[in-house]
Amino acid sequence: MQVQLPEKRYYSIGELAKAFDVNASLIRFWDKEFDILQPKKNAKGNRMFTPEDVKNLQIIYHLVKERGFTLEGAKTHLKEKKQPTFDKFELIQRLEKVKSELLEWKKNL
Repeated sequence: MQVQLPEKRYYSIGELAKAFDVNASLIRFWDKEFDILQPKKNAKGNRMFTPEDVKNLQIIYHLVKERGFTLEGAKTHLKEKKQPTFDKFELIQRLEKVKSELLEWKKNL
C-alpha cells in the first residue's frame, strides 16, 4: 500500500487514518500493541507520528491487512526478522512506485 502524505516532521492520527483508509481507533490500538511504534505526545496528549512511525505503520498494515497475519504473528515476525522485513518492504514499495509510473506512462501514450 502506498501512502500519500506530505513531507512533515509529525503527522496527526487523523491524517494517518485518512491516508491508510482505516479508523483512528485502529491506529491507536496498534500503537498500544506494537512496541515498534513510538509516537510523541503533545501537551494535550495527542499522538504525533514521525516519518519513521509512518514506515513502521506501513509494515504493520502490510503484515496484518495485506498478508493476513494475526497481531501476535505480526509481533513475532517483526521481532525475529526485523531487518529483512524492512529491506523487503522498502523494495516492494519502490517496485510499486515504478509500476505506477510505468502504468501512467502507458496511459499517456
